[in-house]
Amino acid sequence: MASEAREGIRNVAIIAHVDHGKTTLVDAMLWQSGIFRDNESVMERVMDSIDLEREKGITIMAKNTAITYRGTRINIVDTPGHADFGGEVERTLKMVDGVLLLVDASEGPLPQTRFVLRKALESNLPPIVLINKIDRPDARPQAVLNEVYDLFIDLDATEDQLDFPVLYCNARRGTCSPSPGGPETTLEPLFEEILRSVPAPRFDPAMPLQLLVTNLDWDDYVGRLAIGRVFNGTLSRGQDVSLCGRDGSVAQIRTTGLYGYQGLKRVEIPEAGPGDIVAVAGLENVGIGETLSDRENPQALPPILVDEPTIAVVIGVNSSPTAGREGAHVTSRKIKERLERETLTNVSIRVEPTDSADSFKVSGRGELQLAILVEMMRREGFEMSVGKPEVLSREIDGARHEPMEALVVDCPEVFIGVVTQKVGMRRGRMTKMVNHGTGRVRMDFRLPSRGLIGFRSEFLTDTKGTGIANHLFDGYEPWQGEIAHRGTGALVADRAGRATGNAIEHLQARGELFISPGDEVYEGMVVGENAREADLDVNITKEKKLTNMRASTADEAIHLVPPRVMSLEQSLEFLAEDELLEVTPVSLRLRKKVLPAVKRK
Repeated sequence: MASEAREGIRNVAIIAHVDHGKTTLVDAMLWQSGIFRDNESVMERVMDSIDLEREKGITIMAKNTAITYRGTRINIVDTPGHADFGGEVERTLKMVDGVLLLVDASEGPLPQTRFVLRKALESNLPPIVLINKIDRPDARPQAVLNEVYDLFIDLDATEDQLDFPVLYCNARRGTCSPSPGGPETTLEPLFEEILRSVPAPRFDPAMPLQLLVTNLDWDDYVGRLAIGRVFNGTLSRGQDVSLCGRDGSVAQIRTTGLYGYQGLKRVEIPEAGPGDIVAVAGLENVGIGETLSDRENPQALPPILVDEPTIAVVIGVNSSPTAGREGAHVTSRKIKERLERETLTNVSIRVEPTDSADSFKVSGRGELQLAILVEMMRREGFEMSVGKPEVLSREIDGARHEPMEALVVDCPEVFIGVVTQKVGMRRGRMTKMVNHGTGRVRMDFRLPSRGLIGFRSEFLTDTKGTGIANHLFDGYEPWQGEIAHRGTGALVADRAGRATGNAIEHLQARGELFISPGDEVYEGMVVGENAREADLDVNITKEKKLTNMRASTADEAIHLVPPRVMSLEQSLEFLAEDELLEVTPVSLRLRKKVLPAVKRK
């Protein structure tokens, strides 16, 4: 066991549910630590460096930064808040000695709060609780604090873990106070609490070098970077080390660069000791969860274990008539290389071959995680086809079991009936309902993971956009029985051509259309949602008949309803078993797996 502490360093992770203000708090901590010049131009949510993160307003990849406060170096790790990116949280908790648990002063603890807190308590990381957004008009800090205590007790926290410090903050303004009505000052009380409550990293001076790789990055000048924490020993630039693989193999390599963190910048350093979070260059074939150790006496650290994937999609080459027109990478070899590259940096993704050489089964934590992967690939110039998401069941004691989800719904009281009815149809059962007297109600459900496929879009429609739904993996249960997926059929184009306004006007009575006049279509392409259960083949390219006889009245203007434009996530939710989503850098098209109508009959 580690016997010495290295004062002067604190490693802390910020954990919370999605949109509770983690990245905004990191912004304020960076500014108040004096990292930026007064005249320096810095964008909001500076840690969300990926375009997709800034667009969606969520953190996808865990990132680390460092500040110095009163001579102590504080390494801060910003973690994702969405349950689908739980794999990021699990490996970043290996790097730290304490956590800042951020909770919204109005919403209180939500499913991801439970997930990340459970992981932190399992790792015996002392928490500091921050009640954020206390300036909200509907803030209820005391009630939220009681809910946090209930959550700790529910997760079997020890007496020491229950004795956590509490601070009340407004991350957007960069203010903090020890009491809800106390005077708001800078974040100094938070910095002081980190120094007081987060233990300094401990190490065993008798142990050789041990650095656990928890993240990978790329630099255009030095190539692949392995990011991790030094647990024992010291590491210097140009040192010969052993790379202990997860399969037990040991390779001899030499580091070519060593970098520490100061604010948002990587700075070259000559040496790193226990507790330091650093980036190491010169390791071409390194993977997450592997250990850098002493060359003569290599000793591996325990590998990173993450929860198993619960949902999978099949990603393959684009085989539609429009294939190859809009993307740069269209072959199965390119797609396979990109997916395998993803598994190097994302420990919760699995890629397996299928019966076809042109497609691959990709497993992950949820629809959003897989949709983010597909979106990143299309932005890199890939064309592909994506199948309907399916849950991964497993055999337990000879019986088929499926993954379950804990679903938390927050909606106005008037929608209680329609929400409980929709969840009930998906084999869900209510476990708890709380009414705070504000006109909104919070309901907890437990339902199969496959019951959530296609649920979000229906839920938003039913609650007129006012409902909030969050879910979290909640173990396995015996197979719950059949669940009806989509109660409607599809409108399918029966020939190639371009859609016309005349044809669309006549088809509007049949259902809701997805395309506009002038859009190119092909046989087997899904152009709309039928109002009835069965699929319907339609001619959407039909033009108005022209004659040499002048009509007695002038042509009447056609009236078209705007088409439904679906996002990538909505398109994946809409898919039926016999359909595929064609994804290119420019377009998203729904299609049947079998294109010719005569073969689908």
